[in-house]
Amino acid sequence: MLELTMATMAGGDEGATAAMTMAEARSEPGAVLRVGRDASVCRLVTPDDWLFVSRVHLEFRCGPEGDWILFWLRGSQNDPASEVRVRFGPQEQGQGPGQPVAYGGVATLPRGSSGEVLVADRGGPRSVHVGFCHELT
Repeated sequence: MLELTMATMAGGDEGATAAMTMAEARSEPGAVLRVGRDASVCRLVTPDDWLFVSRVHLEFRCGPEGDWILFWLRGSQNDPASEVRVRFGPQEQGQGPGQPVAYGGVATLPRGSSGEVLVADRGGPRSVHVGFCHELT
């Protein structure tokens, strides 16, 4: 099972969770959870006018062995308007800046892991925080 929680933050909203949304999927091969601006294909949807986030920005895809892989999908631009980082471990442990994910790149979410995927706007103080918990089921 992969559980995701998403919070969007702008400027001084740090720590605000009022707009938190959640999604989950069983760890079955082919299962997919998407994050982006397009509500017709994404389970977690960011504000429509946040153009630093693609229509389909992130895809969490379950592989043949039940492992989850994060894909930062390439958008319509050659250079991204955001950066993506993955932080592993509970937030209270001070995860640090996290591991950068390349534009069009992937990151594996090991079984039993938890953490956060951060999508930061390169042009301003906005960010999308997607917490994840990959349960051992």
